[in-house]
Amino acid sequence: MQKTTMTKKADAEKNRAWYEIDATDVILGKLATTTADLLRGKQKTHFNQHVDCGDFVIIRNASKIRLSGNKAAKEKWYNHSGYIGGLRTRTGKEMIASYSDELIIGAVKGMLPKNRLARQIIKKLHVYKDQGKDHTAQSPKIIKIKY
Repeated sequence: MQKTTMTKKADAEKNRAWYEIDATDVILGKLATTTADLLRGKQKTHFNQHVDCGDFVIIRNASKIRLSGNKAAKEKWYNHSGYIGGLRTRTGKEMIASYSDELIIGAVKGMLPKNRLARQIIKKLHVYKDQGKDHTAQSPKIIKIKY
């Protein structure tokens, strides 16, 4: 009879890898699902829901991302400052042009579980509007997303 083994936090931290994704002409939803799975570690054999056993993800060229369908023109993103009359409404074109990194982080955050572990997981995501910082010291594996 086989025993089920549970991954411990210390063991998961030893086996962390770095992945790099180029977001040029990639649809936002496909990028977010791939990124969320890598951050959680769902591709690993020792995946456990209650342990952060995921990897680090670097997303480059966030300003060149695409929205599927007619979302760039019709869909709206809302943000409230907390003050009276502080509701800001932005279209998809505005979000891609000025806030593409926040758009990707918000999409990935929405695909993570809603708990303390998700706040810890999202810290392993690095999003850059252009080429950004050099991460060659971490020797990231390049992932291509098919669309």
